[in-house]
Amino acid sequence: MKSTVLEASGARTWALVFDKGDEPVSGLTAFAKSQGLGGAHFTAIGAFSEVTLGYFDRKARDYKKIPLREQVEVLSLIGDVALDRGEPKVHAHVVVGRADGEARGGHLLEARVWPTLEVVLTESPRHLRKRHDPETGLALIDPAA
Repeated sequence: MKSTVLEASGARTWALVFDKGDEPVSGLTAFAKSQGLGGAHFTAIGAFSEVTLGYFDRKARDYKKIPLREQVEVLSLIGDVALDRGEPKVHAHVVVGRADGEARGGHLLEARVWPTLEVVLTESPRHLRKRHDPETGLALIDPAA
């Protein structure tokens, strides 16, 4: 992954360009840690050679994995970075397009970039913090924290 600063005088903004074979969730997480991000949001477009989507199953309190082992276009990828137990955590949703034009979407669990993924990431003026929600078992953003 390559990065460049687009704005540094206020809330920092970066362009991140992921290369062939990169894994975007771990790459975004590592970047957030390296920059000390406690709150950010991002959008992206590009393509994946494979992706695993997730659908949260309320009864199981876990993500059902939906693997797509094919080339797909990233039609929309949006997400945020918030602190979970003091560490930056990436939460992203993605809609991908298949070769026949069908769209599939869900929580982005993991993917492999091919040939590129172009991300614009902007730091939030305040840190966002997550709190454990006992009902779902998830760490959810707590605006009061």
